[in-house]
Amino acid sequence: MRQFRILHLDVFTDRALEGNQLAVFPAAGDLDPALMQRIAREMNLSETVFFFAPTLAGCDARLRIFTPMAEIPFAGHPTIGATWAAHHEGIVQKRDFVFQEEVGPVPVSILSTDPFMAFLTTPPIAFKKEYDRAGAAAALGLDERDLLASPVQCVSAGSDFVYVAVRDRATADRAWLDYALMKNVCGNDAAGGVFVFAPNAGGAYSRMFAPEHGIVEDPATGSATGPLAAYMNRYALLPPQTTAFISEQGVKMGRRSVLHVRIVEGGGEPTFQVGGSVVPIIEGTFTLPD
Repeated sequence: MRQFRILHLDVFTDRALEGNQLAVFPAAGDLDPALMQRIAREMNLSETVFFFAPTLAGCDARLRIFTPMAEIPFAGHPTIGATWAAHHEGIVQKRDFVFQEEVGPVPVSILSTDPFMAFLTTPPIAFKKEYDRAGAAAALGLDERDLLASPVQCVSAGSDFVYVAVRDRATADRAWLDYALMKNVCGNDAAGGVFVFAPNAGGAYSRMFAPEHGIVEDPATGSATGPLAAYMNRYALLPPQTTAFISEQGVKMGRRSVLHVRIVEGGGEPTFQVGGSVVPIIEGTFTLPD
């Protein structure tokens, strides 16, 4: 039998049994992608992350991230959870370091360890196609009048999400995705996930649906939150000169998550950092037959 250390974490929360659950394999050994996919399906969480030695110069560890259905190039709660694991397991002996992910290098920074708080820097963000507002609203069980004036649009930081801005929290909570209908509207861009949100005084109240990845609804989606900040910044859905806000996600499904966002202005386009807390739940051994 082969045995692997496994950690089970709640990410983007400082309270056990909230946030987004994550399985971490801090020493994945010789696991191949097909077996990692089977393990992720066995765990049946939004994502499972596996540690390997880096192959890119300047990176401190390599992460492979799997949903129950597919490997993905970048994800936020696995990155933040892996940051906790790297510190806890002694994999990286510093507070600022770089993960190699399939999207490329992803810098992370540990602000504090007790309580734990870490941030990632979102990879470059691309604004893609815009889609029919009435059709997208109908696919969410809503009316076009429930949507804000900003476009229904695909935005990506390595993983594509379709963003739909709605009037208020109650409207977001009424939304429920008819995936077949949304795919008729948005094509394959809907496969990455559909991100529904309502701006509020603290930032945003958010929900995310990704049935193509085996995720009916995601409690916290860090890879979508950097692009959310870019979207809100571009379409003036944030107060002027906003440098930080919170996206609250997972409330409707009983797993409240708090994702902290920092907007860092530079010489050109701003960068977007996403952070949060981590609560360890289980440490154990995962056993595979030879």
